[in-house]
Amino acid sequence: MDDRAVERVGENLNRGLATLLAERPDLFLIGEDILDPYGGAFGVTRRLSTAHPGRVLSTPISEQAILGFAVGLALRGREAVVEIMFSDFATLCFDQIVNLASKVVSMYGQSVRMPVVIRCPTGGRRGYGPTHSQSLQKHFVGIPNLAVYEMSPVHDGHATLARILDSAAPAMYFEDKVLYGRRRFGAATGDELFHCARIGGDCDFAVLGIHGVDAVDVVVIAPGGLTGRVLGAMRGAYLSAEIAVRAVVPSRLYPFDPTPLAPLVAQARRVVVVEDATAGGVWGAEVAHTIHQNMWELLSQPVQLLHAPSRAIPAAPHLERAVLVQEDDIRAMVTAVAGG
Repeated sequence: MDDRAVERVGENLNRGLATLLAERPDLFLIGEDILDPYGGAFGVTRRLSTAHPGRVLSTPISEQAILGFAVGLALRGREAVVEIMFSDFATLCFDQIVNLASKVVSMYGQSVRMPVVIRCPTGGRRGYGPTHSQSLQKHFVGIPNLAVYEMSPVHDGHATLARILDSAAPAMYFEDKVLYGRRRFGAATGDELFHCARIGGDCDFAVLGIHGVDAVDVVVIAPGGLTGRVLGAMRGAYLSAEIAVRAVVPSRLYPFDPTPLAPLVAQARRVVVVEDATAGGVWGAEVAHTIHQNMWELLSQPVQLLHAPSRAIPAAPHLERAVLVQEDDIRAMVTAVAGG
């Protein structure tokens, strides 16, 4: 068996970064504590500084300086992948991202290359508390020239990062921390109940369905960090109520192009968007608006949103679970929408 078929998501990302460093002599990987033997807070950069000592650089604890350095590298014709230790700390370099990296691309009257990827380990379910567990993707949606991506167990890390760098524009790349230790899957999901297919477009959608079931009652659109919870909800809804759900996992969250999803939406006529962000100005609202604009006549009801309540995330596991989106929440939403 090919080891890649059973590798973990964190291993896939590490391999992808190693391949990029080997392929691209002008690529730099920068961040806090990313050198061996530590290899970053979650071990994603292990062995990379040993193999590429001049291009894997550990930095002082200053997210604003790290992003400024990355932008400088890009302006001098290099490429940069930045690791922010926790996505919560992206707020510390918000100015560099919004007012520098994304603006440089187009504000000088000509196109300027800015191949910078900002990797952000994100999300809760690890008991890290309110300032190390947030899902801040929504705060980067709608910024001109800035794309937002999310890691998933379905998409290949190397392919996604290479696509971003080739675009020559900056991008946020959110990585759900819980996924690092989870197994990846491709056409075979590792679960005999489900199958996986890919459909085109820059969003690079993975579509997960139930083997032998062609009907689609509800389409659930969710970022990569929710893949496991959505699959669990799909299983429960089908085995208990014969509700057929098709899950859609986009690699690129923003800009969001719903065009490839039209056949699925036409078949199901019901769409739910699930995410871990807190209520208010969520990514799901952008997705719903885009689908409403382009596919209103295909829907039997408005797109429904499921997200976390507007509360800080506690560290205690039982309290954390109460404010994060759970598999049972997704299943309940799907069941309600299917019956509506």
